[in-house]
Amino acid sequence: MTDLTDLLERTAAQTPVGEPPLDALYAGATRRRRRRTVGLTALTAVAVGAVIAGSNLLTSATPNAPVTSPTPAPTTAVPVPPATRLVAFGHAAIAVPAAWPTNKSRCGTPQQDTVQIDDPTAAQFCQSHRPKGVESVQLTGAPPSLDYHADEAIVIDGVQAQRQRTSCRDGWQGTRVCTGAVGIPSLKVWFYAESSTSAAEVDRILDRIQILRDRSGVPSYSSLGGPPLNPIAKNYGPLLLAAELKALYKWVTAPGYPSGTILGVSPAVGTLLPVGSTVTVTIAR
Repeated sequence: MTDLTDLLERTAAQTPVGEPPLDALYAGATRRRRRRTVGLTALTAVAVGAVIAGSNLLTSATPNAPVTSPTPAPTTAVPVPPATRLVAFGHAAIAVPAAWPTNKSRCGTPQQDTVQIDDPTAAQFCQSHRPKGVESVQLTGAPPSLDYHADEAIVIDGVQAQRQRTSCRDGWQGTRVCTGAVGIPSLKVWFYAESSTSAAEVDRILDRIQILRDRSGVPSYSSLGGPPLNPIAKNYGPLLLAAELKALYKWVTAPGYPSGTILGVSPAVGTLLPVGSTVTVTIAR
C-alpha cells in the first residue's frame, strides 16, 4: 500500500498543471442558459396561447356576455284585407269592400267597382262598354237573367243554395267578362257577380255570402213588376214579413203614378237592420 501511494505522488509531481479554462466553462454555461431560456420562452408562449384560448371559450360561454343577433331575413308584407260592408235582402247578405258605391253604372253596365241594387239605369235601352278591371255584384229578388241555371247545389250556413259556375266570354269591344251566380230560392234572393279582371275575382266575391240570424236586409220590390192593385198587401208585405221586418205605410199624392205604386222605402233597399225593425214604405194614393 505504501509503494502504491509513493508511486501516485511521484506521478502527480511529474505532471504539468496549467490555469483552468474559465472562458470555455463560461461559454458552455451560457449556451446551457440560452437553451433553457428558449425552452421556457416556447413553453411560455404555448401556455399563454392556451390561456387566451381558454379565456375566449369562457367568454363565449358567459351568460352576461353580449351576443350579436343574426340579421333577420326579409319578410314579405301580408296585404291587409279591405274594410267591408254588408248588403242584404232578408237574412242573406254579402260582404263587399266598404269603398264600393251603389249603382255606379251606365245602361245597367258597371263603370267601376260597384254594388247593383235596383239599378235605375238598367231600364235604359242602350249599350255601354264595361271597362277592364271592374268588379261588381248585383242583388235581385228573382233570377238575374234568362240564362241563369243551377250547376250544383251548395249549402251556406245551413241554408240550401244553388251555384251557377263561373264562366268567361268576350264582351263588347273585346273586354273579357266573367260571370257567376248564387241563388237562394227559399229566401228569394240571387247574387250575380261579374268581373272584367278574372274568374277568380267572381269566385272571391261569391264566397263572401253569409246567412244572418239576428239581422235582415230591406228586400227589393222591383221584382214585383208593374203597379197592380194593392201591390203592398199582396206582394211586398209578405217579403217584409219573411225578412222579419215591420212595415209602416205612408200614402202620398203622386200625380202620374197609379194608386198603389211603391215610390220608395226607408231605409233603402239592401240596408241591414236588426230583426223587428220598421221599414217605411211610401205609396202613391
